[in-house]
Formats: sequence, C-alpha cells, structure tokens
Amino acid sequence: MPLATLAKDPADPDLLAEALRPAILRVSRRLRQEASKAGLSALDVLLLVEIKRQPGVGVCDLADGEKMSRPAMSGHVKRLEAAGWISRISDAKDGRRSGLAITEAGLKALAETRRHRNDWLAARLAHLSPEQREALAAAAGPLLALVETQGPEAAR
Repeated sequence: MPLATLAKDPADPDLLAEALRPAILRVSRRLRQEASKAGLSALDVLLLVEIKRQPGVGVCDLADGEKMSRPAMSGHVKRLEAAGWISRISDAKDGRRSGLAITEAGLKALAETRRHRNDWLAARLAHLSPEQREALAAAAGPLLALVETQGPEAAR
C-alpha cells in the first residue's frame, strides 16, 4: 500500500497495519540474515536469549513458551548443546531434573550476532535524514509495545 493512502487517516489501525507490515517484515528478514552471518538462526537467537533470561529453564517450558512440540524443542536444545552454546545444570529444587544455562560460547555468539545486526542497521540509519531518524526513534517505543502488551489474541 502506498504511504499516501495512510496519509488519508494515519490513525486508522487497518491502514497503518497495511503500511507497516511489509516494512517490518523486510527489516526483520534482513536482520535475520545478518544473524546468520554469526552462525545463528533466528530460532537459535530466540532460544539463547530465553535461556540467558531464565537460567535453569527446562526444555518443556521452552517448548510451551514457543508453542512448539517438546520433541522438536528437544532436538533444537541438543543442537545448541552440541555447538557448546548451552549446557545442562541440575535443578536446585529437584536434583532429578536438569535445566539449561547459556555458556560463555553462547554469550559470545549472541554478542557477535548483536554486533552484526547493529552494524547493518546503523549503516542504513546513517543514510537517513535526521528527521527520518527522529521519526524512527519516536516509533521504537510503540513498536515494542505491540509485542510486549497482550492483544486480542491473548483472550482467545
């Protein structure tokens, strides 16, 4: 949809969604491509960040959180473990269970991924006008709010 259509009524959520969706998808795709240069898939990054955020998280909890089957998640976890990016740790409450922790190598892989993504994005932002960068800075908070707040799908 041309941005001119959005200018007719910038407050219309449907028009705004139609204008933002392709831009967000294309930027997201390019950021995923940059992550892959560091050797991580988008899912790898997502899982490593979650394990870093929740040391000791279990495979079942990761699978449930990502709405993925437990056997599929187990395969991803085994691959991350084989790469040396995560390790298993004993559950402090129940010694029979183990959880997951990110390793130093996993932290380095995440940092390298972040660097690749930031370098790509900063290089493109440098070509924008100051006004365009200000508009993007103003949009950062509302864009985060789209994924951090519970929308209508949470009620289903």
